[in-house]
Amino acid sequence: MAGSTPGTRPRTTVTGTAAADPLRARLGKRLYRVRRILRRTGVDYFRGDAADWLAFAVLALLVPVLVALNVWIPAWVPPTALVLPILAGALLLRPVSLVLLYATAALGLSTESVIHTGQRVASERPDEYVFGVTPGAALVVGAVGVAGLLVAQFRSRVGVPWRTGGSMLFDLRERLRVQSRVPDLPAGWHADMALRPAGGQSFSGDFVVAARTGSGGRVLEAVLADVSGKGMDAGSRALLLSGAFGGLLGSLPPDDFLPAANGYLLRQEWEEGFATAVHLALDLDTGEYELLSAGHLPGMQRLAGAGRWEAKESPEGPLLGIYDGAKFEGVRGRLGPGDVLMLCTDGMVEAPGRDLSEGMDRLMGEADRLVAGGLLGGNSSGAAGRLIETVAKDINDDRAVLLLWRS
Repeated sequence: MAGSTPGTRPRTTVTGTAAADPLRARLGKRLYRVRRILRRTGVDYFRGDAADWLAFAVLALLVPVLVALNVWIPAWVPPTALVLPILAGALLLRPVSLVLLYATAALGLSTESVIHTGQRVASERPDEYVFGVTPGAALVVGAVGVAGLLVAQFRSRVGVPWRTGGSMLFDLRERLRVQSRVPDLPAGWHADMALRPAGGQSFSGDFVVAARTGSGGRVLEAVLADVSGKGMDAGSRALLLSGAFGGLLGSLPPDDFLPAANGYLLRQEWEEGFATAVHLALDLDTGEYELLSAGHLPGMQRLAGAGRWEAKESPEGPLLGIYDGAKFEGVRGRLGPGDVLMLCTDGMVEAPGRDLSEGMDRLMGEADRLVAGGLLGGNSSGAAGRLIETVAKDINDDRAVLLLWRS
């Protein structure tokens, strides 16, 4: 080949496109690394595992921007706009970083005051100059700063960043709801359950755990419990107990469940650590069941043949968590076709100036209306929630209802 030496490779000319390809590849790799670093940093930060310097830098830079805007367009950006980075810092920064941000905001507020004071003096009509840092604006910024520091110190003491704290509470609430679901039942069996925390809160001291146990899952075990207290005060204990009770279901014979739950509650040594509970063991083949109560309301069964309700009152055992060695006796019954079994907590029947028996009568009367209206036929759902809305909607207490029926 012309222009080449024998035994050597021919020289090739590198075009502009070929030379640009390696450069483009290197740039692409670098951009990919940067994206990975930023993404990893962002994920770690929102998990609470990374330093807060990036958030501090952004918020600290926002302060002079707000100061400049206040000087430029004071009618649209007042001095109190500095509470925006302060509020964000209360949620994003650690207390030490937050104090540094406050110092930056205080410097910015002082700068605004000096600039507006100079503009007022230099104006032709100082009395008509309406912009500037008033004592009220300074007090508002300072008050928000104090409140933000308290929030940051609380987050630091708890050890849960706000970014994951809310999602953690949401996850806990959803886990409690999942544990409260009744498992799928064989053909001909139906269940409906509803929980309403006191005051419309997200956590309740009432909870239900249920599981199919026994050989082939032929037994339905369900526990309806009412932890002392209500709302958020009892929600954390209810969450802990629901997990423990769910682990006990099926691990012990039904008669041993309440004694084991009582022992578990005693070991917690809570100051307000008692609870009531009713344990149901239902044979899904025969319809025979046993109810064991620990200071709980009796179950209520509607007999389809007689068209009436009857209270299934077992010898009321002691509350859970009161003393060791408590004994619990049960009452037996049978659910035939068309029968309904109803379990509830005392929030459904208690009311000031009203006896429990009156509340139970009213509850059974409303349940009769649901039966007559066909809301307990087939796979109908929503009946338990309807009972709460009609019987105990305005009661400031945790409420729970579990309905089981056989078609």
